[in-house]
Amino acid sequence: SSRVLWTLAVTQFIEFEYDKSKYHLKDVILGKIFFLLVRIKIKHMELAIIKRESTGSGANLYNESETVTKFEIMDGAPIKGESVPVRLFLGAYKLSPTFKNINNKFSVRYYLNLVLVDEEDRRYFKQQEIVMWRKDLA
Repeated sequence: SSRVLWTLAVTQFIEFEYDKSKYHLKDVILGKIFFLLVRIKIKHMELAIIKRESTGSGANLYNESETVTKFEIMDGAPIKGESVPVRLFLGAYKLSPTFKNINNKFSVRYYLNLVLVDEEDRRYFKQQEIVMWRKDLA
């Protein structure tokens, strides 16, 4: 299992635990978000999958980001000790495998992006890279 400990100064300790860091294109991301310390008023929380493509190199490097999906996983303020389950079915989305530095000119990477929004609409986020792979060529 993979764990991401997320600290927002001394106001928030959040742990995002998910089952693995490598997923096939039709897999399911399973996990939980634990609230270890809560001192800010959270309005809601979102989870997104971000796809980042890079082409070229040096001065001719071009980056493009796309939000594959985004959805609200919590509405309202959590309490200390609370956990929020996460279940995200990847088969519903148009995904490609992860490609890292093909001939030092091309990359496709995916990130899980967890966003907290407080009552003053400030956004706090944490990104963690995940690897996508094709299970079958058919």
